[in-house]
Amino acid sequence: MTRRRVAGLKACATAIFCLVGAIAFAQTRQWPSERPPSPLAARDIKFPPYELQTLPNGLQVVAVLHHEQPVVNMRLLIRAGASFDPKNKLGLAHMAASLLDQGTKTRSASELNDEIDFIGGAMGAGAGTDLTFVNMIVMKDSFEKGMRMLSEMARQPGFAQAEIDRQKQQTLSGLQVSLQDPEYVANSVFDRLVYGFHPYGLPETGTPETVSSITRDDLVAFHQKYFAPNNAILAIVGDVTADEAFTTAKKVFTDWDKRELQTQKFIDPPDPTRRVIVVNKPDAVQTEVRVGHIGIPRKHPDYMAVNLAIRILGGEGSNRLHQVLRTQRGLTYGAQANMDTLKETGDFEAETNTRSEATGEVLRLIVDEFWRIQRERVSEYELADAKAYLTGSFPLTIETPESIAMQVVNVLFYGLPLEQLQTFRERVNAVSVDDIQRVAREFLRPDRLSVVLVGNASAFASQLKGVGFGTYETVELGELDLTAANFKRGAARAGGAGQAGWAGTHGDVAVAQAFRACEGITYNAETAEPAEKNAQGFSACSASSAFNVVFLHTLFSRAPPQDGLKTVQSICVVY
Repeated sequence: MTRRRVAGLKACATAIFCLVGAIAFAQTRQWPSERPPSPLAARDIKFPPYELQTLPNGLQVVAVLHHEQPVVNMRLLIRAGASFDPKNKLGLAHMAASLLDQGTKTRSASELNDEIDFIGGAMGAGAGTDLTFVNMIVMKDSFEKGMRMLSEMARQPGFAQAEIDRQKQQTLSGLQVSLQDPEYVANSVFDRLVYGFHPYGLPETGTPETVSSITRDDLVAFHQKYFAPNNAILAIVGDVTADEAFTTAKKVFTDWDKRELQTQKFIDPPDPTRRVIVVNKPDAVQTEVRVGHIGIPRKHPDYMAVNLAIRILGGEGSNRLHQVLRTQRGLTYGAQANMDTLKETGDFEAETNTRSEATGEVLRLIVDEFWRIQRERVSEYELADAKAYLTGSFPLTIETPESIAMQVVNVLFYGLPLEQLQTFRERVNAVSVDDIQRVAREFLRPDRLSVVLVGNASAFASQLKGVGFGTYETVELGELDLTAANFKRGAARAGGAGQAGWAGTHGDVAVAQAFRACEGITYNAETAEPAEKNAQGFSACSASSAFNVVFLHTLFSRAPPQDGLKTVQSICVVY
């Protein structure tokens, strides 16, 4: 190649480079520099008109008129769920609910399915912590037929032994998988740690031992005890008039006899307590992290302000945890904070997962964010984003008859006025920065966080002391027992044949009093006997014939050992 050709090629290359540079420069200059446009003003969304009646047998019926489609949704809610399970039959409510659409006294599961398919409908049933529900969706011309099927499922379940065996096997297979899943384990241990032996703290779907022990007699007894019209709410939502809804409900449910109901009383959950549980899974390469403590019930007057505060901490719209852990430091694929609000109480929980070697740093950053939202005022911008998400997503929750029915029965179940659904946006927008600061200081306890870490303990345990958690308890995954006081198999357990952690009908209020009285007892560390014979706490515990008491030396020592005695926060285990 001649020198002249080479020179020509260089000149051509230089010209192309300059041209590309000029185009890139022009493109750069033309790139918009202003912020994206502001969202449009919220459209006016009105909750559909409704009427509420209570039938003579005590059944609450609400009719919501929604004529956009020729469809009717019926949702029957029973005020009893997993928290009503006997302690040695955990998983009973879930199993009973799963069998409601699997055959009745007059129709098999296949006959029920054929019938619902023939009328082009859908049915289902399930259980939550506080409630059980049966759902039916049909076209308007099958409204009465659908309601009769709903009534039959709820009032006359077959509980066929073949279906029980099948459902039990499915549940046991699911538990076998779940108990090896770090996410499930972290969530379950966190609930037990936060709620203690309150029913909310025990596994809703049961344990392999409790599920295996459930019999048909148990299912029938649970159904007879709680399925009554004066313990139920029926929502009818769709293309019907109020007169059609109430007339059909009376026709179908008027012969459902009301029943005397026992009041279920629970012990109070423990106060927030700083405690760390490490579940060791040696083959794990990342750690599931849960941090939080007891929260508020759904009916709490500060619900909306607390809801927005938790969303700023780690929810949709703002999410400081995601910004710090993911965006700024790249320690996780995602992080969030949630608020679970139930009938009796609730919890606040931050959750994420991270690689094992970053566990300590992630834990420290989460705790820092709990402190930050309590000590520093949130910005107007953060609050506006959280509000925008709530108000913007609300219309999606009342878009279909099914979603409206769910909203309605939940509001009635928690004893809230239905008007709250109509004023949702106004109540959200009424929350101020001052409200956020007030509820953060009142309800968040960064100094008393419960922490659960599930992963390879050898890879991160040495980091915990450096981030302020030098005291922790380690449980091997294979030894985990969610019903034991120290989470280990072979320890004293909540349950047996009694009502552990529940205050029901057997000297039950004494149980709750004894739990509180046990705190602060001075006892001999070697024999676990009370050091003071007249210790009121021990007397209160041992006086009840409903249970025995085991004092477990926990990691909450309030004073160093002196002459073989320790003063600790003791735990009463009922069995």
